[in-house]
Amino acid sequence: MTKALKPDAARVLIIGGGVTGTGVARDLALRGIPSLLVEKRDLAAGASGGNHGLLHSGARYVGSDPEAARECMEESALLKRLAPHCIEDTKGLFVAVPGDDEHYIAEFPDLCAKVGLPAKELDPKTAMAMEPHLARDVIAAYEVRDGTIDPFMLCLDNISHACSLGAQMLRNTKVTALNVEGGAIRTVSLHNEKTGDELVIEPELVINASGAWAGIVADMAGAPLSVVHSQGTLVITQDRLSARVVNRLRMASDADILVPGGSVSILGTTSVRIDDPDDCRPTVEEVDRMLDDAIAMVPILETTRYIRAYAGVRPLVADTNGDANGDGDSNGGDRSVSRGYTLKDHASQGVANFITITGGKLTTFRYMAEKAGDLACRKLKVDVPCRTRTEPLPPSDAGRWTDPRLGARTWVDRAEEGDVILCECEMVSGRVVDSMMQEMAQDSKLSALSALNIRSRVGKGPCQGCFCGPRVTAHLYDEGWLEADRGLDELKEFVGRRWRGKAPILWGVPLQQAELQEALLCGMLELERKP
Repeated sequence: MTKALKPDAARVLIIGGGVTGTGVARDLALRGIPSLLVEKRDLAAGASGGNHGLLHSGARYVGSDPEAARECMEESALLKRLAPHCIEDTKGLFVAVPGDDEHYIAEFPDLCAKVGLPAKELDPKTAMAMEPHLARDVIAAYEVRDGTIDPFMLCLDNISHACSLGAQMLRNTKVTALNVEGGAIRTVSLHNEKTGDELVIEPELVINASGAWAGIVADMAGAPLSVVHSQGTLVITQDRLSARVVNRLRMASDADILVPGGSVSILGTTSVRIDDPDDCRPTVEEVDRMLDDAIAMVPILETTRYIRAYAGVRPLVADTNGDANGDGDSNGGDRSVSRGYTLKDHASQGVANFITITGGKLTTFRYMAEKAGDLACRKLKVDVPCRTRTEPLPPSDAGRWTDPRLGARTWVDRAEEGDVILCECEMVSGRVVDSMMQEMAQDSKLSALSALNIRSRVGKGPCQGCFCGPRVTAHLYDEGWLEADRGLDELKEFVGRRWRGKAPILWGVPLQQAELQEALLCGMLELERKP
C-alpha cells in the first residue's frame, strides 16, 4: 500500500471501504483487473466495523430465510479454511428459556436439517455446564458451527492483498459527483476531506459498495435505489462472558446474540429504522431494552460492567425495480426485510457502467464480491473466473495488530529498552505505533489517531481512549508524525467518537469514573475549548 498512486490506471472505481468493497477489490485484482477503492472515512468505518463480528453458521436464519441460512453455512465453512487467522472457531449454542415459542423450538432441528445445517441437541444441564453464565432454567439447547471473525483484520488483509496485485486505495476521499453522459458514467469527481485535494477520474466501470450510503451514491448517477436504514445497537462487556457464541432459540429478534471477542463479549442487537445513516448512534432506550430482554438468557448481564455501546446501519434494499425484497415494518424494526444481498445492474435504469452490491452479511461478503466481480467481468468483457473461492487470504502486516493478543505477546517477548506502553488496557507500545505509522506513511497527512484505532487495539479497552489517546498523540508529536494543532484536533474527534458510545451505558461507578475522565481531558488539555 505504499506505491505511488496512479488513479487513471484503474479500470474500475469501487466506492466504499467496508468488507464488501475490499472484497470486490481483491476479487478483481485476482482476475487481473486494476481498481481504485475510495472511502470517505477509513476501512471498516461503517457497518463492517459496527457489528458483532459473528461468523454465522446459518442457524439464525433457518426459520425466516433458508436461502440466507444456506449461504451462511457454505461461506462460513469456506472462510474457516481460507482465512483462519481472522477467525476464532468458537462454535455456538442456541438456547431457549421459559416463555420462548415452544412451536419454534420443536421445529428448529427439522428447519436446520432442511438446509443441511448441523445442529446437535444438548441436554440443558450439559449446555449450562459448557457455559456457566447461562440461565439455570434453560429448557432446550443445540450446538451449531458459529464462530467469530475480526472484521477489521478482514478488511485490512483484503485490501493489502488487492494492493499487492495492483489495486489502489484512497481513504478520507469522498465521491462528490458521478457525471452521466450518453447512458454511462463518464467522469467521477473526488474530494479529499483532510487535504482538500480534488480529483477527476474516468473509470470504465463504477461499483457502488458503499453499504448504508448505497442509495445516496446511486442517486448521484440518477439511478434510484430504495435503501432502508436499519440501525443495530450493540454493547461491549468488560469481560468475556462465554467461550461460545450464545443465541436465543427463537425467531430473529432484539438482544438475542452474545458473541465473545478476544477478552470481551458483545451483546446485540436492535433493529430501528433511521432516515440518515450519518445519524447512526446508540441510544439509552435501545441499550435498556436489550438488557431487560437478554438477562433471561444470560442473567449476569444485569450486573456486569459495560465498556461501550456502538451501532451500525444495515443497508436493506426495499425495492430494486421488480426485485423486491420486502419493505419491512415501519412501525418497529425491519426484521421482515430480507438479510440477503442485492446486486443491481443499473443498465436497466440507463446507466450501463454502474453496479451496486449491498445488503447481505459479514459472513457472505466473499460470495457477494464474487457475484459483483462476475458481473463486472461480463461488462468489461474479461473472461477470467473468480479465484477467491480457492485462493487463501494471506495475513498482512497492516492487519496483524487488530489481534487482541499480539500487543501483549510482542511486549513480553520482544520489548526493547525505551519502548514504552502507550495503551495500557490493550498493551500497545510506542514501537508498535511507529510500525503502523510507517505502514501508512503514504497517508501521513490523513487521520492518524482514528486510523490507529482501526488498525490496532488502541482506544478499545476500558479507558476508551481517555488515557491512551493523549499518550499516543504526544508520541506522534514527539516522533514528528503530527504538528501544530492537528494532533489536538484529531484527539478531540477521536475521544468524541469513543464517548458517543459511552453515554448510553453510564450508571453507578462507571458514571463517576467517566466524570473523572472528562475532567482530566478538559482540565489538562482544554479539549472543550477547541472548535
